[in-house]
Amino acid sequence: MFTTKQNRHDRHQDAELDITAFMNLMIVLVPVLLLGMVFSQITVIELKLPRSAIAAEQAGEERQLEVVILTDALRVNYPEGVLLREIPKKDGVQDVKTLSIFLQQVKRQLSEKGIQKKNISLLSMESTTYQEIVSVMDSVRSFQAVIAASVVNAELFPEIALGDAPSELPHIASSNTP
Repeated sequence: MFTTKQNRHDRHQDAELDITAFMNLMIVLVPVLLLGMVFSQITVIELKLPRSAIAAEQAGEERQLEVVILTDALRVNYPEGVLLREIPKKDGVQDVKTLSIFLQQVKRQLSEKGIQKKNISLLSMESTTYQEIVSVMDSVRSFQAVIAASVVNAELFPEIALGDAPSELPHIASSNTP
């Protein structure tokens, strides 16, 4: 009888769990998921629809600064439809650096006249690529300036409205002063 009891006892031993493989999976999976979270950031840009010139006049609003993205150039208008400067493409790409420098001058001139402007309208043609729109938006929103020995993004025109460029643009004599 003693031997049969011992045989029964041997059959009911607790099984050991080997969780080494599971722990190895967790050690690899957790850092991979954490790194993935860092790279999946979403940026939201607030945009507005441009108001018509008639509606702006009725509301008593100020004149609108516009950048028209053409297939071969960028046109800066102030007020609506009055050409300040046309910036041709450089090496087949829109010259956003020149646009940024010119808009900095416009901002300075408007500030000297007591006009604090933060809004701008970007008008694009149907053939304008997404990348062109984004690069123009980046150049009109802010510029890099050196303040106290550090580079910061200074504000230009952060309130951007998108719209369609007119199908036929009038060739108006340019005015270099806003």
